[in-house]
Amino acid sequence: MTNKEKYKQAFSTLHPSGELSLEVEHMMLNNKKARFRTAIAAAAACLLLAGGSGAAYAANVGGIQRTIQLWIHGDQTNVDFEYSADGTYNMSYQKEDGSLEEQGGGGVAIDENGNERPLTEEELLEELNSPEVEYKEDGTVWIYYGEQKMEITDRFVDDVCYAKISNGEETLYMTIKYQDGYCISPDKYENPDSFN
Repeated sequence: MTNKEKYKQAFSTLHPSGELSLEVEHMMLNNKKARFRTAIAAAAACLLLAGGSGAAYAANVGGIQRTIQLWIHGDQTNVDFEYSADGTYNMSYQKEDGSLEEQGGGGVAIDENGNERPLTEEELLEELNSPEVEYKEDGTVWIYYGEQKMEITDRFVDDVCYAKISNGEETLYMTIKYQDGYCISPDKYENPDSFN
């Protein structure tokens, strides 16, 4: 026989008085209420944690999507833009013909010590708002910068075109190699052989 069984046997013949029995019942009822309140508080804390981690998951993995305006082909366009902390983006917008255009990308910046870091949202948006060269199916070549649209098809000499463009605040110098890339500088035209 264990000690617990011996104590049970010894005290089983004792009965508490009526007052003591009421006090024990009252304590048990209060204890049940306290446990119920604790269970409610624990459930609320779990819901708060689950909801908070869901929001953190959406912010960290999926990024935050919002509608912004970008200059696309010389027209200010509403764009659904989603930036992720890893330096990537996805965007979609409706083209003039009503079809949906989707685009994504990203990038890194390298500091003076050679360390890489993801591009910030501001850096990506600056890149998306920079001048763009388009080769159309009809054979024409266009530059788009802000609200400007400039056809440069006839300005190519030996497959190179030099174009000075401005958005009212900033003047840029573009050196374009026909269907072989382009270079943009705030200071001067670049040698087309330097960006092969």
